Amino acid sequence: MNQIQLVDLHTQYLKIKEEIDTAVLNVIDSTAFINGPEVKSFAAELEAYLNVKHVIPCANGTDALQIALMAIGAKPGDEILTPSFTYIATAEVIALLQLKPIFVEVDTDTFTIDVEDAKSKITSKTKAIIPVHLYGQCANMDAIMELANKENIFVIEDTAQAIGSDYTNSSGEKAKAGCIGHIGTTSFFPSKNLGCYGDGGAMMTNDDELAAQLKMISNHGQRIKYHHDMIGCNSRLDSIQAAVLRIKLKHLDEYTEARNAAADFYSEAFKNIEEITTPYLAPYSSHGFHQYTIKLDNVDRDALQEYLNENDIPANIYYPVPVHLQKGYTEYGAKAGDMPKTESLTSKVLSLPMHTELTEDQLQYIVGHVIRFIKG
Repeated sequence: MNQIQLVDLHTQYLKIKEEIDTAVLNVIDSTAFINGPEVKSFAAELEAYLNVKHVIPCANGTDALQIALMAIGAKPGDEILTPSFTYIATAEVIALLQLKPIFVEVDTDTFTIDVEDAKSKITSKTKAIIPVHLYGQCANMDAIMELANKENIFVIEDTAQAIGSDYTNSSGEKAKAGCIGHIGTTSFFPSKNLGCYGDGGAMMTNDDELAAQLKMISNHGQRIKYHHDMIGCNSRLDSIQAAVLRIKLKHLDEYTEARNAAADFYSEAFKNIEEITTPYLAPYSSHGFHQYTIKLDNVDRDALQEYLNENDIPANIYYPVPVHLQKGYTEYGAKAGDMPKTESLTSKVLSLPMHTELTEDQLQYIVGHVIRFIKG
């Protein structure tokens, strides 16, 4: 049995090595490194895959969030609702723009934003809500869009962990994650479900006006070269990364199937272990299983993680400290006890190895050790 990886990018690469190597060498041979044909082709192909009017590539997922907030005209002091149970980048860009993050609870089944808690935190200063499609599953976008429309606020989807996931609305219509709100954002960090071999990101929208703003802001605030209509930034996806992503986009559905097969194996193995709650599958969303995250009851989670690591099983905690309790965010007024559901989850969740290359032997080894620790 090969060594188990938390994310096995090397084995994945070997399966598409010839395609990747050819694509990268073609870019180098062309020397069209910035905004070359590969970037434009990737944007068009991702638009077709997502069935969205506009994809605007950028340098990384954090930039995508920042540019999206700039595009909606958010001003210092505006309030942005965002879950506290997520990676720091979502709140980070809010703070960097001198906006105010308003931290919101999550649903303990789906790990996504609690819409009822969000409703209670809307004020006259609320500019937008950023639902995070955590671990690969969409938030309840019907409820979120209903709230946003009622309150006249923007919705910026953070779909860095759920690219390719399908959302089914109450009318039975399907849309891809990131293509439901006013703007969607994503990351192509190497470990993501659609990842490049460096940094990369993108924004998605069906709104022509917002698309024009996103393009301008990401290109120094210019629509025409040397004519800067607004303050922008420099955030570009380079052509080599675009070439890699064009190859991997063709395999994305196959990768999602492999992740779901591994998730099914885990869930079947753990179904009778009362100390383990396996991931909840919401009826309105498919799951990309960026992470396979279990909740543990009456189990020393940290000791289990240590035991697994000692047995060459890399298990991780996403996320051990909620954003509202991070040292850098104390100025925003939240304190311990303010979000009991979120704070409880941080002590219960554990993510097991999840990627496209897991073998049955590896999965059997992982679940065997998890059960052995719990049952003795």
